[in-house]
Amino acid sequence: MKKRIISGCLVLALLIGGFMGIDRFRPEERSISIVNARVEPSEKETGLKVDAKAAVLMDATSGEVLFAQDAHKKLPPASVTKVMTMLLILEACESGKISLKDKVTISERAAAMGGSQMYMEPGEQHTVEELLMGVAMASANDGAVALAEHLAGSVEMFVERMNRRAAELDMKDTNFVNTNGLPVSNHYTSAYDIAIMSKALIRFPETQNWFTKWQATIKVGLPGKEKDFGLTNTNRLIKIYPGAIGIKTGFTQDAGYCLSGAAERNGTRLIGVILGASTSKVRFAEISKMFDYGFSNYESVKVAKKGQVQKALKLEKGAPSKIDVVMEDDVAVLVKKGKKDSIKTRIEMKGYVPLPLKKGQELGHLVIYQDGVEKERFPIVAAESAKKASIKDLYIQMMKKII
Repeated sequence: MKKRIISGCLVLALLIGGFMGIDRFRPEERSISIVNARVEPSEKETGLKVDAKAAVLMDATSGEVLFAQDAHKKLPPASVTKVMTMLLILEACESGKISLKDKVTISERAAAMGGSQMYMEPGEQHTVEELLMGVAMASANDGAVALAEHLAGSVEMFVERMNRRAAELDMKDTNFVNTNGLPVSNHYTSAYDIAIMSKALIRFPETQNWFTKWQATIKVGLPGKEKDFGLTNTNRLIKIYPGAIGIKTGFTQDAGYCLSGAAERNGTRLIGVILGASTSKVRFAEISKMFDYGFSNYESVKVAKKGQVQKALKLEKGAPSKIDVVMEDDVAVLVKKGKKDSIKTRIEMKGYVPLPLKKGQELGHLVIYQDGVEKERFPIVAAESAKKASIKDLYIQMMKKII
């Protein structure tokens, strides 16, 4: 009887004041901090000088620049352009817009592409995965055009998507005009921007199946006239540099010898970009020199895993009344060797987010400090959705506390 009286009073209180005021969560920790401006170490800080028009060395996890030489200079990228082409295709596969198993019919336009190609005939069909392999390994211009047409309907519409995605990635030194990097006016990017889109691309595990494969064979030709076509990887880095995992070569007379490369050792993954080298041998030697510098001086510190709970958050007038706040992605930071113990972390929550909350919604950051100075910050998100609690929800929550 006593419990019924108490319950009735609680319901009455909820009816009077349960929905007054602003619905929000009240995080236990709130703070304001200033993100430090990124420093791009040059020859003066590193002692490195690269024999190319532009170069950059970047941590593939955080995006921290370890070395830069004219990294924001606008230059023609040749076939390194295809990094963005492959990125858009794989992101479309990830979102479900297309599939790696989709059949793509080769158009007259795709088949007419010159330069590096798979020598496909108009009307023959290949899967998205086969075409991606051709682009990744053999730098197939015809494959790049066919993929663009499959996703966007036309090359022109696909190029619009390329530039839109570049803007989303904050690639400020880039303008794409085609999908494959064949010489054309006003088609340019920078070493830094290439590193940014390469960082986005190599998060897809499928890429390593293509980037690290030296040779493969596929069937090309119309039905009844198929023949074997050998693919040989244009990226000799995977043969000559221990730990190399990609990414894309490029060459035209205007662009010179270009390369976006990646390598991994002991959990540390680096991206190097060379633009405008004088020979193919030089580009591979110079990127190897950058990687040697990176691996000799830096190491990766794993801080948290994707989905790892950072805190339990109470929700005022929410259903549920408490949710976990988790890491959006794996978190690792690069430090100079011997400096692991200098890394500390802090949870920084947003001050106000209204209900309802969506699963995956950003609620704050895990802030990384090194020697007391902010180094990086990574999003923490809601592990599940939450809505504004109804009278019934609030009543049930109250009864659980009583019982």
